[in-house]
Amino acid sequence: MESLKGSGSMGNFMSKAKPYASMIFLQFGFAGMYIITSLCLKKGLSHYVLVVYRHVAATIAIAPFAYFMERKVRPKMTLSVFIKIAILGFLEPVLDQNLYYVGMQYTSATFSSAMYNVLPAITFILAIILRREKIQIKKIPSQAKVLGTVVTLGGAMLMTLYKGPVLDLVWSRGQAHHTATGGNGHNFVKGTIMLFASCFSWAVFFIVQSFTLDSYPAELSLATLVCFMGIIEGGAVALVMERNVAAWAIGLDTRLLAPIYSGIVNSGMAYCIQGMVMKERGPVFVTAFNPLCMIIVAFLGSIILGDEISLGRVIGAVIIVLGLYAVVWGKSKDPIGSLAPELPSVDKKKGMSELPMTGIIESEKTNMGGGDEYTLNGISGKGAINI
Repeated sequence: MESLKGSGSMGNFMSKAKPYASMIFLQFGFAGMYIITSLCLKKGLSHYVLVVYRHVAATIAIAPFAYFMERKVRPKMTLSVFIKIAILGFLEPVLDQNLYYVGMQYTSATFSSAMYNVLPAITFILAIILRREKIQIKKIPSQAKVLGTVVTLGGAMLMTLYKGPVLDLVWSRGQAHHTATGGNGHNFVKGTIMLFASCFSWAVFFIVQSFTLDSYPAELSLATLVCFMGIIEGGAVALVMERNVAAWAIGLDTRLLAPIYSGIVNSGMAYCIQGMVMKERGPVFVTAFNPLCMIIVAFLGSIILGDEISLGRVIGAVIIVLGLYAVVWGKSKDPIGSLAPELPSVDKKKGMSELPMTGIIESEKTNMGGGDEYTLNGISGKGAINI
């Protein structure tokens, strides 16, 4: 019995830890994408072309899994679901990614990843407006989520408005630093605005994805379709913006690695994992782990890319982390699967579920005597039944 209890508690722990481990894994994947795509764009690959190639790689990688693993459970496509998928294909693959890449070119990979820490706050606000997040302001967890959102936005504003002295880090001494302003304050402001618009687009994507999963609960198939729509819509934008055929050329370097890596890890796998976690924990939980990515990118960016780290950015980042910790703590107190349809309520006094009587019982005979067969809530049985 003790071994059974031990295995049960271990299984319960693993079930609770899986959403956290999945999102932490994704942050390492996103950190790699920030570094690799920054190097790729510096080599001259157009960000419009990168978006198209990225989703080609993602579609090729996950389409076989979606076809074989979900062919028996895949819902039928409806016009409403198709429109939502088309919107998703524009919001993240086209609008969010292109705005992000331009914003990163005007600032830096480190600053871009830090700015994306406002994503949970924006998602939280939109989720409240669209009733995907429940707030009970008299309860401490809800107060923590609201306060954490305000603190996060304050930290992001501090990072943008105050730079401070550049920190002399041991591993970055002797390197040629890439400043976050790119030598032009106007470009820095423009890049910041683009990054904020990119965050807003991604936040809307998460909200629309949560609504879409309600009517199309097949994560792999949905991810494949979103990536495919990203190819079509992103390709149309790229053909208009990049009319030079040479812009579509890639080499055996980061210009090839970036679309393959970001397509498989940050589009294909990310859409699937985010969808699965979102069904259980909601869109705010999915976006609440970005500070980890910022720390990884700041460390790698200063070593590989020579990005400078200033005091203002560090103070702002610490404030953002504290705010997001409050949001995550508040979310941890929410009931698991709060977005799922509510189960029948239980009457504790009677010790039974309050179920509607209409359509529950289908009897083969009017008189349910001792040997009559019946079906109760989908469970077949034989014998007398008292109602």
